Amino acid sequence: MVRVPHHDTQFYRNYRKKQHDIGRNNAISAHANHRTLVILWKVFQFDFFVGTIEKFKIYKISLIPVQTIWRNVVNCRCMLETIKEQLRKLEADHNIRILYACESGSRAWGFPSPDSDFDVRFIYARKKNDYLSIHEINDVIDLPVNELLDIGGWDVKKALKLFLKSNGPLYEWLQSPIIYMDESGFAGGLQQLMPKYFSLRAAGNHYLSMALNTVNNDLQGEQIKLKRYFYALRSALACKWIIEKQTVPPMEFGKLRGLVDAESFQTIVDTLLKMKSVSDEKTFITSFPVLDEWLNETLAMCKESMGQIAPNHQPANELNVIFRKYIIS
Repeated sequence: MVRVPHHDTQFYRNYRKKQHDIGRNNAISAHANHRTLVILWKVFQFDFFVGTIEKFKIYKISLIPVQTIWRNVVNCRCMLETIKEQLRKLEADHNIRILYACESGSRAWGFPSPDSDFDVRFIYARKKNDYLSIHEINDVIDLPVNELLDIGGWDVKKALKLFLKSNGPLYEWLQSPIIYMDESGFAGGLQQLMPKYFSLRAAGNHYLSMALNTVNNDLQGEQIKLKRYFYALRSALACKWIIEKQTVPPMEFGKLRGLVDAESFQTIVDTLLKMKSVSDEKTFITSFPVLDEWLNETLAMCKESMGQIAPNHQPANELNVIFRKYIIS
């Protein structure tokens, strides 16, 4: 993943100017009540520290200074405006129309760290004539990644093809609790089709593969990255949801964890969430046997059950209607 030196980018200069302006005014607008602000505010709540700080020391958590956490809260409104500016600039630079843009990654899943970047994903449409050319058009747009922003998007044609295949990340984007743009209810139209087009088998195998890869590659030592635990748990819970509820799994970790009744599991997860809310993305912790055992048992059950789920193949008629609607309008 390419890291662009932030001091060389116009984006970073604009961002720093906005920080200065907000600091000078010493205020956060009462209207800046976006859900991202709520998430960042929760990070700052002092009850996260009470009764858990000693545990963090035991697990050698790399704590983020309180000043840094507060600075993240203050800068939230600035980031929201910066993200929208970047999206508008993409529209102008690439001659596209963004139909939908949302937050993906840990902020939308519900377990961000104070230093988590913003993972912005979008779906866009080009002019009708671009789709009528004999030349293939680029169906992906990515901006260089920096320490604050990771922005990337798919052409609407590519997105609809992946929707037909029950692409896991796309179905998550459409459920994101943090939405930056949604033209004419684009996401709502696809959300109505999700139950019909969603393939339990395809998505289940996707989440099962993700969970197994994370467990086998990242959770084998005594010291493991805290965020990798959440990646494994979220994927395993999504697969379990598909098998038990036979529906599209929710994006948010808080809803997925409700599948588990065990108090020991929930207590440890609560502790890890508090740890992550005040630690950086590189934090390592000691593994938890209770979680390791749950992951192994759950993934074994998922592997055994997945083969019994029938595939779901649907015609693309309704998706073609959506495609034509947004490239012609």
